[in-house]
Amino acid sequence: MENIVIRYLDHPKLDDPIFVEGLPGIGNVGKLAAEHLKDELKGVKFAEIFSKYFPPQVLVQDDGQVKLVNNEMHFVQRGPGKDLVILTGDYQGLTPEGQYELSDFMLREIKKLGVRRMYTLGGYGMGRMVTKPRVLGAATDAELAKEMEKHGVVFSRGEPGAGIVGASGLLLGLGRLYDMRAVCLMGETSGYFVDPKSAQAVLEVLTAVLGVKISFSELENKAKQIDQITSKLRDIEASPEMPDKREDLGYIG
Repeated sequence: MENIVIRYLDHPKLDDPIFVEGLPGIGNVGKLAAEHLKDELKGVKFAEIFSKYFPPQVLVQDDGQVKLVNNEMHFVQRGPGKDLVILTGDYQGLTPEGQYELSDFMLREIKKLGVRRMYTLGGYGMGRMVTKPRVLGAATDAELAKEMEKHGVVFSRGEPGAGIVGASGLLLGLGRLYDMRAVCLMGETSGYFVDPKSAQAVLEVLTAVLGVKISFSELENKAKQIDQITSKLRDIEASPEMPDKREDLGYIG
């Protein structure tokens, strides 16, 4: 097997398509957002990417069949300059070399499809619970940054302080070598849980930029479930320690 293998299921004719990346990461924000967008717009899978840089495993599906871990590309035909190519997947590359190889490979493939503009999606870990997540941004040029600011995206000095690790950042950096303009949208998240609330915040910006309307009801339901879990955890942390437990601890030598 080669380091990276792509299998095309279809060769759609797309007109100046826009590329959207959402792979697993902090809070799974990008993955949740991209998969929700793909499902709502009824994206059609047309390519599968397999790689030695992914974990050496298969996933067992509901019907008992196995699936080799991969990344997938889906297309949505909306008209000239509005077509979409959406990248989703099970994993990112495990090593720095793998991250670079996979990102460069992806850029070469989408360049063949006519992509000139990209949006990468991810989470910005805060290390604390976030009630109303902001959407932070990074762009390949000042004009794009100003355009995103009009949609409420925050470009703040020192945020993210450590830069953007993984595909969401590399696609921007390497994309400039391919003359692609790109924006990374990062939703604030605690990083403790899968964060549908942050994914929705990112998608609200992206759909406004793209000019598409989708339902967020599924993400809102998932967010309520996460809120219930975090509320229970807060109650447990706030509850006083039982006297008998304190006494028991005294016997531990």
